[in-house]
Amino acid sequence: MAVPARSGGVGIVGRGIGAATAAHCLLGGGIPVVPMVPPGFSRGRAPLVMLGDQAQALLRDVFVGHAPLIAGLDGAHRITRRIVRWGGEDLHAVPHTGLVIAADRLGDALPWPDAAEACPRFSLSTEAPCGSALLRFGRREAAATPVVLRPEADRHAALVEAIEAGWLFCIPTGDDTGWLLTVGAEPDQALRESRLVAPALAATGAVSNRFETAPRMLDDPTAPGCLTLGSGAVAFDPICGDGVATAVRGGILAAAVAAGMVDGKNRELDHGALIGHYRAMLIAAMRRHLAVSWPFYARGGTGPWWQEQAEALAEGHAWCTRQLAAAGEARFVLAGNRLVPRDCAA
Repeated sequence: MAVPARSGGVGIVGRGIGAATAAHCLLGGGIPVVPMVPPGFSRGRAPLVMLGDQAQALLRDVFVGHAPLIAGLDGAHRITRRIVRWGGEDLHAVPHTGLVIAADRLGDALPWPDAAEACPRFSLSTEAPCGSALLRFGRREAAATPVVLRPEADRHAALVEAIEAGWLFCIPTGDDTGWLLTVGAEPDQALRESRLVAPALAATGAVSNRFETAPRMLDDPTAPGCLTLGSGAVAFDPICGDGVATAVRGGILAAAVAAGMVDGKNRELDHGALIGHYRAMLIAAMRRHLAVSWPFYARGGTGPWWQEQAEALAEGHAWCTRQLAAAGEARFVLAGNRLVPRDCAA
């Protein structure tokens, strides 16, 4: 149903999990949303996502009752464990609950609002402003390749393996198919070094997509009248598997900031402080991610590639720490889908 026309709407530029979450939260708060999707916009280049328990719970809670999404989650291929060979350690298997779903299929299942007859007073965009500084904490390109599994390969196990200068991640997608992600090395080279993943594959196809996997974020995700959200603002290393959950949380936060910017009834919210809060929360999320990611690269190998990546993560963590110290204590907290001053929530 189209939202009735009124002033104070929020424009949404682009698509994706973060944008859909923000739009859903804004509409739930009675704020009109004006979709502004540029022609040919792409939702990203990763062919699939694996959703852990936390990401599944967030999606189900935020989009409660949305039948296409729930059906997509219920029908997704299930992963029950990870088999890992890492940093010279012995092969080991760990329980892991995950759903594998094509990225496009997940995006298509998310609700998207009809166009509202409103004039946006503020915008959220998945695209970075021109000239904005992008901070990169490492450099490691990934190649995504479709694969066919051998008959004896476990269809419910994700395979994770470190090699001399990179790592491999093989994800079954059901039946005999799967996707291979190789990070830091070309697929052919990675498979020649592999002792875990290569024996599970009957055939590999051509590289489908290439994309950067190192953590990165905008130094300043704001522009006059606009915030950047989603992977355009902050992107995490897939080694931790929390990208979707981060996108949902980021969409909730961006919607709360946008609501504060356009809500003329709430005079307690200082707009400059809201913007500063948004940047600080993105930096805090990145700092947590870097702390979790660093041990993987510190233990993955002893060669120059592993050392360089671990050092970049450590430097990024130090940068985040300095930025948060300068920002001071957070002035707002989330109350439902709205931000309120901390002293009012105490």
